[in-house]
Amino acid sequence: MLSGPPRVGDVGDRPTIYDVAREAGVAASTVSRAYARPGRVNAETARAIFAAAERIGYRVNRITGSLGRQTGAVALMVSDITNPFYGEIIKGAAEAVRQAGYALLLSDTSETGLVERDVVERTLDLVEGIVLASSRMSDSAIRMIAKQKPLVLLNRQISETSCVVGDNPRGIRRAAEHLGMLGHDTITYVAGPEASWAEGMRWRALREAAHEPELRVRRVDPRGDPTMRTGHAAARRNVEEGATAVLAYNDALAIGVIKGLKRLGAAVPGDVSVVGFDNVLLAEVVDPPLTTVTAPMHTMGSAGVGNVLALAAGARSSGETLVLPVQLVVRASTGPCRPQRSRNSISPARGTTSVSGSASNAATSTDAGSR
Repeated sequence: MLSGPPRVGDVGDRPTIYDVAREAGVAASTVSRAYARPGRVNAETARAIFAAAERIGYRVNRITGSLGRQTGAVALMVSDITNPFYGEIIKGAAEAVRQAGYALLLSDTSETGLVERDVVERTLDLVEGIVLASSRMSDSAIRMIAKQKPLVLLNRQISETSCVVGDNPRGIRRAAEHLGMLGHDTITYVAGPEASWAEGMRWRALREAAHEPELRVRRVDPRGDPTMRTGHAAARRNVEEGATAVLAYNDALAIGVIKGLKRLGAAVPGDVSVVGFDNVLLAEVVDPPLTTVTAPMHTMGSAGVGNVLALAAGARSSGETLVLPVQLVVRASTGPCRPQRSRNSISPARGTTSVSGSASNAATSTDAGSR
């Protein structure tokens, strides 16, 4: 049994506040106050404490926040850490916190709002701010958390909250214009998750972009998360409906569609042109390389961290959303429209399909997540 305060050697030879107190000749409670509330400790005493801590190699455990309000950490929550979309966001955020002298706590929220909220609540006391990438929580839940801790949203937009998003409408317009110029008169949209804010924005933007050039749009709602496996399964329906141009919600779906089309004997882009969204690394290496919309995801991650640290330092949010520019990257997965071999035996749907819940509520997300 141990009695009294621990000594160096009791806990892996890491100095404690008791060791600092002995070295400085003060009480342990005075050491704690010197770190947690410097203004409540005499300046000369504080200097002696910090000098003693330096001599014995004591370092404040900033992550736990046990000695003060500043934890030295920022949380980044992503809905699916295996989704390549988040790679550059994570990298940008990690570089930003490192440059600011902080640590990054990264969490996967398993594509569900309930898990996300549980993780956030467990993390609140460990960090100075929270960055939510493609949050699945409701608007009301996010606002409640923002009242407790500085918070920034990435790839999601709600009022009265600091948000960073890509220019989804512009990206979709550029993709639709590209396919129209190649002679495609109908675009089949392979949709993302119904509870996705970005999904609703992209579907709405496509319908608007198709209006002036008189393009027809069709919608395929695949079941499952927006992954390559889901896209692969959706390829058959695109063939059955005689699609000549496919615009997918994200690159993972688009790559899966390409793989599925080729397995069914359809040539890309000879029979079907395919466009993705996000420009993840795999978009360059898939065969054929994927035409896609690129957004500065690295900048999104770093901007999110910069904004949340500013809020933590006392800045007030302007309430304006930071919209990052996007551009179309044309690669070999798109080409001129040609009559499909199976088109004579298939009667494609005409006009615009019905709008899902996420699409109809795109402009005013209420319970939607993102991505």
